[in-house]
Amino acid sequence: MRSTQSIEILCLALAALVLVWSGTLVAEPLATIPLIAFAAAIFIFRARRFFPGRTRTRLLIESWSMVAFVTAVLWFTDKSSSPLFNLYLLPIILSALTLRRLVTLLQVAVIALCHLLLASASPHTDVLSLAYASQVVGQIAPFLLVAFLTTTLSADITEARERIENLAQNDALTGLYNPRAFNQIWQEEHGRCEGGSGTYSLVMVDIDRLKEINETFGHEAGNSAITLVAQCLQRSIRASDSAGRYGGDEFAVLLPGASPEIAESVVKRVRHNVYKTTLDLRSRMIRCSVSIGVVSYPKDGRDLRDLMSAVEHKMYRDKELRRAPGAETSA
Repeated sequence: MRSTQSIEILCLALAALVLVWSGTLVAEPLATIPLIAFAAAIFIFRARRFFPGRTRTRLLIESWSMVAFVTAVLWFTDKSSSPLFNLYLLPIILSALTLRRLVTLLQVAVIALCHLLLASASPHTDVLSLAYASQVVGQIAPFLLVAFLTTTLSADITEARERIENLAQNDALTGLYNPRAFNQIWQEEHGRCEGGSGTYSLVMVDIDRLKEINETFGHEAGNSAITLVAQCLQRSIRASDSAGRYGGDEFAVLLPGASPEIAESVVKRVRHNVYKTTLDLRSRMIRCSVSIGVVSYPKDGRDLRDLMSAVEHKMYRDKELRRAPGAETSA
């Protein structure tokens, strides 16, 4: 919105400068009306903060108001032959960067109609002549080119920003949240529960014998095991839950609103989904298993550090029990 304001002020300043230098304001006092009206609109729109939270609506209004302002200024300055005709590029660029291609092309079409209106009001222009047609093509074609290139650039920038945001939040191998993003989500949920009477559960998952898989079959096999467990986690939780890769072979799952009983059912589902999914490594079918710890807020603690310490202790305790002679490693 700050950039939009800069574009509007630039448009107003350029129009006022040309009107003053050309003497139009002296010859046509009514030319001050669009200047004053547009300046007032900029001030009022910013001061009153219309449409809070609806940025697209505000951009639409401001972009089209610039088109109307430029058209009004052109009316007093040689109409379609005015040196200010290129001011239409400013709302076109604004629309291309913020409102996408359809709105921008519609705006170019409206500008072409404005050109026809201004030309028909000029006593020296025959809008049915070949000379006028060539003038329209020469003036509107660059607008179409700018609209196309700017919308393409805007789409590329948006896609690149989304990729950067995904890389900043997601683990590259599994697609789950990375530790930083997961901790932020956890802290936000913890804060909500602290402010009321909410509850949540935290689950920590560790892949059993991943080191043996790496040593026997290579790191690619280990990555396959990590990916398999990540997929099993995603299949085992709700859309409202959050899963993250917390370390090399560790995962964390946040279950908002989940009681200890619900969390235990999720743990059983994770164990089952992991165990029933096999890895094909060098023509050998390998079953993975996981060690899991689970805690609930506020039952197992009210401090983030205490909860993390408790869930890690339970996870490692589960791992020790599963390594014990005769322990079951299946679901």
